[in-house]
Amino acid sequence: MLTYPCHWDAMTEAQQAHLEMIQGVVNRLSQNSFLLKGWSVVLVSSLFALAAFNSNPFFVYLTYLPVVAFWGLDAYFLRQERLFRKLYDHVRRLKANEIDFSMNTDVVKSEVGRMLAVMFSDTLLVFHGTLFVAVLVIMLILVRKGA
Repeated sequence: MLTYPCHWDAMTEAQQAHLEMIQGVVNRLSQNSFLLKGWSVVLVSSLFALAAFNSNPFFVYLTYLPVVAFWGLDAYFLRQERLFRKLYDHVRRLKANEIDFSMNTDVVKSEVGRMLAVMFSDTLLVFHGTLFVAVLVIMLILVRKGA
């Protein structure tokens, strides 16, 4: 649940319904991000296992593709989540006659960083950056071994 202060009893039914719609989108985006991180770890570890099993460094090099792709997708989901959180805050402050059930985030677009800024935010940099460095370390170990 969002932590913005709201007084449900002071809101109209339309405003409550609109906020619940936005909250549903935020929850789905958050769940997508969580699942994406899980798939990222599974895929990277699977490619590492294939590289070790077959003694083929190609699989380690191939690992960069899903690491970067999942990092970008996660940044997209996080940016969308931030946009909808800002939209929630915007709708929360609207007057009853201004509620139009719009899910357009353009009204708050300027309040959220661009995709690249979100991609290198602390939350994503720690997770995906760690995966990226792990792939780099494994690749350097294989190169050093002469594989």
